[in-house]
Amino acid sequence: MPGIRIAIDRGGTFTDCVGNPGTGKLEDDVIIKLLSVDPQNYDDAPLEGIRRLLERFTGKKIPRGQPLDTSEIESIRMGTTVATNALLERKGEKCALITTKGFKDCLVIGNQSRPKIFDLAIHKPDVLYQTVLEIDERVTLEDFAEHPERLTTDVSAANDENLVVGLSGEAVRILQRPDEERIRQDLGKLYKEGYRSIAVCLMHSYTFPHHEALVGKIANEIGFTHISLSSALMPMIKLIPRATSATADAYLTPEIRRYIDGFSKGFEGGLGSESVKNSESSRGARCEFMQSDGGLVDVSRFSGLRAILSGPAGGVVGYALTSYDPETKIPVIGFDMGGTSTDVSRYGSGRYEHVFETTTAGVTIQSPQLDINTVAAGGGSRLFWKNGLFVVGPESAGAHPGPACYRKGGPLTVTDANLFLGRLLPEFFPKIFGKNECEGLDEAASRKLFEELTAQINKELGKNMDAEEVAYGFIKIANETMTRPIRSLTEAKGYDTSQHRLATFGGAGGQHAVAIAESLGISQILVHRYSSVLSAYGMALADVVHEVQEPSSVVFSDQEMAPLAERLDGLKEKASAALADQGFSQKDIVFEEYLNMRYRGTESALMVVKPDAAEFSGEENAYGKAFIRQHQQEFGFTLPDRDILVDDIRVRGIGKSNIEMEKTVDQQLKELKPKEVDPNKKEFTKSIYFEGGRREAPVFRLEKLEVGDRIKGPAMLADGTQTVVVTPGATALILYTHIVINIGETADEGPKKLSTDKVDPIMLSIFAHRFMAIAEQMGRALQKTSVSTNVKERLDYSCALFDAEGGLVANAPHLPVHLGSMSTCIRTQAAIWKGKLKPGDVLVSNHPEFGGTHLPDITVITPAFSGDKIIFYVASRAHHADIGGILPGSMPPNSRELCQEGAAIKSEKLVSEGHFDEKRMTELLLEEPAQYPGCSGTRCLADNINDLKAQVAANQKGINLISSLIEDYGEEVVQHYMISIQNNAEQSVRALLKDVYKRFEGKNLVAKDFMDDGSPICLKVEIDPVKGEAVFDFEGTGPEVYGNTNAPEAVTYSAIIYCLRCLISQDIPLNQGCLKPVHVKIPKDSFLSPSDGAAVVGGNVLTSQRITDVVLKAFQACAASQGDCNNLTFGYGGHVEGKGHVNGFGYYETIAGGSGAGPNWDGTSGVHTHMTNTRITDAEVFERRYPVILREFSIREGSGGKGEYMGGDGVIRDIEFRVPVQVSILSERRVYRPYGMAGGEDAQCGLNLWVRKVKGTEEGKQAFRHINMGGKWRTCLLNLQRLTQCEGKNTASMRPGERIIVCTPGGGGYGTPEDRKEKVERAHDPTHSWKGGSLASRAATQETN
Repeated sequence: MPGIRIAIDRGGTFTDCVGNPGTGKLEDDVIIKLLSVDPQNYDDAPLEGIRRLLERFTGKKIPRGQPLDTSEIESIRMGTTVATNALLERKGEKCALITTKGFKDCLVIGNQSRPKIFDLAIHKPDVLYQTVLEIDERVTLEDFAEHPERLTTDVSAANDENLVVGLSGEAVRILQRPDEERIRQDLGKLYKEGYRSIAVCLMHSYTFPHHEALVGKIANEIGFTHISLSSALMPMIKLIPRATSATADAYLTPEIRRYIDGFSKGFEGGLGSESVKNSESSRGARCEFMQSDGGLVDVSRFSGLRAILSGPAGGVVGYALTSYDPETKIPVIGFDMGGTSTDVSRYGSGRYEHVFETTTAGVTIQSPQLDINTVAAGGGSRLFWKNGLFVVGPESAGAHPGPACYRKGGPLTVTDANLFLGRLLPEFFPKIFGKNECEGLDEAASRKLFEELTAQINKELGKNMDAEEVAYGFIKIANETMTRPIRSLTEAKGYDTSQHRLATFGGAGGQHAVAIAESLGISQILVHRYSSVLSAYGMALADVVHEVQEPSSVVFSDQEMAPLAERLDGLKEKASAALADQGFSQKDIVFEEYLNMRYRGTESALMVVKPDAAEFSGEENAYGKAFIRQHQQEFGFTLPDRDILVDDIRVRGIGKSNIEMEKTVDQQLKELKPKEVDPNKKEFTKSIYFEGGRREAPVFRLEKLEVGDRIKGPAMLADGTQTVVVTPGATALILYTHIVINIGETADEGPKKLSTDKVDPIMLSIFAHRFMAIAEQMGRALQKTSVSTNVKERLDYSCALFDAEGGLVANAPHLPVHLGSMSTCIRTQAAIWKGKLKPGDVLVSNHPEFGGTHLPDITVITPAFSGDKIIFYVASRAHHADIGGILPGSMPPNSRELCQEGAAIKSEKLVSEGHFDEKRMTELLLEEPAQYPGCSGTRCLADNINDLKAQVAANQKGINLISSLIEDYGEEVVQHYMISIQNNAEQSVRALLKDVYKRFEGKNLVAKDFMDDGSPICLKVEIDPVKGEAVFDFEGTGPEVYGNTNAPEAVTYSAIIYCLRCLISQDIPLNQGCLKPVHVKIPKDSFLSPSDGAAVVGGNVLTSQRITDVVLKAFQACAASQGDCNNLTFGYGGHVEGKGHVNGFGYYETIAGGSGAGPNWDGTSGVHTHMTNTRITDAEVFERRYPVILREFSIREGSGGKGEYMGGDGVIRDIEFRVPVQVSILSERRVYRPYGMAGGEDAQCGLNLWVRKVKGTEEGKQAFRHINMGGKWRTCLLNLQRLTQCEGKNTASMRPGERIIVCTPGGGGYGTPEDRKEKVERAHDPTHSWKGGSLASRAATQETN
């Protein structure tokens, strides 16, 4: 006989429990909702929920504290936030990280990018471990993917004991075997210091786990109670995510085990599959926990790493299984809006969408997780009036104090706006507020704060808005804030949002769902009857899952499919055994088989499920064809000439729960006979604010409505846990399982026509979002369709929208150095081509005289027409890894003339009336640069062409989005708000300048700093306090140099706009308006305004940083950061004298340093600063793709300046080359130190070292000498050296075994060192680095971090 089934979601505020007596029928379910924390009444909310359910089902009174009898319970299924909360609050287990020598700081540096590009006080997420132990061991991969001939090593023929085959099939070279005795001593010391949990992540352990296994064996013998081996947790390439994942597991799993042990003690009879098998004592109950991948796992196997999205995963399973119909196959977007967060996901094709690398609470996890994205802060999102704009979030009021209406003195939130406008019903809300927790929501508190805010807005704008208009404005902005990332996330995968249904759940979802759906073009919304407890209900429906994965490195082919199929069968056996151990019979186990595939030369792998043979003409295992189809859909292109590689093989074993499902929505709709609702069923009438004002609307209690009732909007449907707003023009239909809301079924007045006579502050805020969303979606399209590592992985690109004159309207915050410089380019090109362009034309340019910065940054410009008139431009700028010149990478440190830096394109048509001119681009990129002495054309033409096509496609995306905006609002309105948004930014900068004038008591701001060649940059800023205008005068700056640190004028404008945005320290639109109050004077023929033909490659990456240092010094904002990008390039090939064109490769990276300290913050170590924010290639990917060994990548301790607030330290990057290559370094701050401020000390300069082979003193022995390639040499490191002084811009031909060591500068200190206390206790918010609600901040942590 079936027993009681219980499903529980323990959330941050409430714990939801769904119980069924064993019938499986919906009408027999019992729902209990209780506070997650209520220590006065119970110790554990899930236990209390189970106790109450057992009382209901058995009819027996069960005293609190008495162990619960499991004999009548069939199963308990749970989702918990224990792991998430421990991560958010940083309250996990004390643990240590064990890693390879040279990488102790790998997680401190991460990918070197900073989360928020305009924060001068950089806050990177804290690491989870307390200490690091380095193991002297090392392996590397013998072959490299970028080899032009694709050579591979035959290990069996090598006869070398240090050469082995890894699990992935790659040849692995053992460079250093670990010393067991030394490991035992070091681990023993950790054990004595009180450590019981360790994470082990060694280089390349995904394919060679033997050294990790040895460490794990020794640790186990010593007595460590938890050992997380990265190779066992997730054997996938990438050191940083794997190390973070292992650390997260070591940090969280002991916490999870403690919780489970305490929970289990509340039962008599035991929990889990083992207790069910045990027949000697009273029968136990199955107990399974929800994992982040949407599958359940037995309580004994639940781990911290897979628990992070435990609660939200239940919601996805809930809507996926109740809202998706496998017959109609209409995909569903899940919209989960709670009190503290809004999560978005998607379900289609009958399978969950997983991602394998995500960032949660600042921690990058490598583990299968449902693709759930937090896009806003939920009903608790705070409301602000800032800089003339309505702003919603990302700050949240949280659970305490909560919204103003919670009677705890909280701030204005979205919840308050809904209450004030009549969209929340206090009559239905639990009375749990006030001093005695017996009062309802406080409408008066919300009203009072809205009236005060309205008075402030009217005073500033000279308008006469009423409080309701303001509150409704915030609702519209909140909806726009959420819609923007939903659209972007969906379309980024190649899906059209309008072809979906919207499944809304969570306490606040029903109040916003219709507006969200309308904005996304979605016509139907599904609200499950259990929408407020859908996560718990989803756990009741979920299956038990066991995943197994192995690495691979084979080229996919028909011949390779047979061994791959064998390996998949082996994994299926492992998964089947694990599920059988949890009580599943073979007939209840099914499998999903996957290959993780990518094109050679890219890092964008796709997890391809085993395709249905019927889809490919009966062909079994047509993974290759399925990959090509999926790549075309997701990225918009295929690469038919490239090999397809298999990186991983994966099997997802599923133990089916076999729970009988209700009829689907579509089945119910077919059988339904709708009828208009009886008006007498309404509870009462409520005045609700919609577009245009208040309307009287009926309120219905959900329990009293019958299946088939149809309710026309405006109306409200509610019960004790949810409120659903049905807007005018929409209708709600009651089904057995759902409320179905159809949009546009009934006529309603559309939105009122917008006036262009005045600026509506609400619409201004909405257009600010819309314009920025266009630039962001262009960026996503470019990243998606590009081929090169530079664009796709390092994100070295920017996209922007411009008015008809070339003035910047919106620039997504991709790279600061591109911010203001593109506008110069667009204005120049617009003037050249005035009256000559036609629809379908696209321009291309990179020449510094024509608005370019340096030649690798190629700008693609597309005009948009209304009739024959250009109404705006869109543009994308991307850094191309090679465009020719004297050295691979096109970043030569020794260039003297522009022609030596590669192809220089002044102004060309890339596309003429829709035709891409590949012939002309080949001439410009390959043939013309090779005509100059010692120069080559591009060394990667195919990548150039593909990336240019991606830029064209990204621009077209922008054109289409603007066209949609014009369709919605009209050209006149869009143009009006293009101008208005620039005016808004202008006013923000004017206000800043007036404030600065007061702060400096009217004194001019003066600063001076030097490039390493002694060239000065001088700046005097004169402010007009009446107009709020400033003159930035660079008089006294040094002359043009016969080198490459000349910076086109556009670079100076970029630096200024970046600094102004940092100084305002609030989210303002980044556009041309920022520069309107600023008048810039740059002396002609100075190195900030060089002549045509001057070399400029260093201007964009080096001089831009010094200009930033000078501007911030003038404003006394903070000490100098490293002031450098440390541009390193290496490679071989191209045009070789006497050989013609030789195939080769090129690599380019920029290296982090220290950030400067400020008036109340320490600098940050190992991070990119100011004008760049590109990511570093992961160490394992670096060695897989290129012939290198990364010997060390660590923090350069002591390189930051001392002070009351310490400057951040630079890094040490030590690279050994395995084949002959040309290596170039383009760097600064090797002579002049980054300045301290207010008594703080200067930071250390950088240093570039060449470790060069010399003949040894003994026969057959190799010795090395260290040669200084740039920097102040202070320390003698080795004997047998010859130390040669060179500047920080140098190139050398390096032989196998030789190394370059780049030691980057630190950041300056702030305040006198004597004022720093021994132990400085700073107020620390662990969420600072990752909290946020906009797509920009989400992307900052999830994409660039």
